[in-house]
Amino acid sequence: MPQDFRYVRIQGKELARNTMYAKGVFSMCWQMIQDDVMEEEDADLFREIDAWFAEHLPWPEPCKNREAVVCWFKTENTDEMMRMIRPAMWLLEKYKHPYYVVYTNTPGEIVYEDRYQIATKTDGELIIQELQESWSPKE
Repeated sequence: MPQDFRYVRIQGKELARNTMYAKGVFSMCWQMIQDDVMEEEDADLFREIDAWFAEHLPWPEPCKNREAVVCWFKTENTDEMMRMIRPAMWLLEKYKHPYYVVYTNTPGEIVYEDRYQIATKTDGELIIQELQESWSPKE
């Protein structure tokens, strides 16, 4: 894990409707369960993972209120969190669901913080910039 970064997040390609930000690992796994993509044994494994996090991690107030926030783990003390989330990452890989492990020091305006995580405000707007044409050397 890169030591120069303060925050880490496991996220996918799809956007969450309420935040217009990449869905996190929990949302992606719950979506696969709701869509009957996961075998029952794997769904049970994820439920155990989710229950562990619910027991050991405070549920951020902005999340309880369904505010448009994005949660990040703090890298300074996330060894246990990352060890416990690895089986969920394995499930994403097993079902060929793309995900990214994103590290940053600039996650946005922090509206919640505890020992293990932060929640940052998002304005719910997606900015799409047009890409410039690909450059290639002239032959």
